[in-house]
Amino acid sequence: MNKGVYIALLSIGLAQVLKIPIYFVKNKVWKPELFFQTGGMPSSHSAGVSSLTTYIALKRGMPTIDFALSLIYGLIVMYDAQGIRRQTGELTLKVNDLGELVEKIHKDESVKFEEKSPKKLKEMLGHKPEEVIGGALLGVLVGTIGYFLTKNKKH
Repeated sequence: MNKGVYIALLSIGLAQVLKIPIYFVKNKVWKPELFFQTGGMPSSHSAGVSSLTTYIALKRGMPTIDFALSLIYGLIVMYDAQGIRRQTGELTLKVNDLGELVEKIHKDESVKFEEKSPKKLKEMLGHKPEEVIGGALLGVLVGTIGYFLTKNKKH
């Protein structure tokens, strides 16, 4: 694997780790399982693509096709993370609320009704814009540090 891949994966892992203490500071609840979940601050999607794009810009230069591909791909990923995926999460919140409402209606009925309740849908799928920006900033930082730490020294 090349250094760019390592740096991007490191950035993704670091973003996932940071979600735990950030959530704790905001909510006073320690949730280590956030490491394995999508959504939240910072966006690991944004961190990964931003660190790779930054690394490519520093290593190969901005006028290269490598940088152009990474930048466009990264912008699409970040747009999707806060756009479509976020809307899916919002819709999931509504569906989960609807399930609770239906359950309340069924409890008030005199007719016996038995139904297996489906598993509650995951609500934290996408990112708020500030989570995407936070991930992007983390990615630029990790990409820059990664580039300078792995740069071949010329004598």
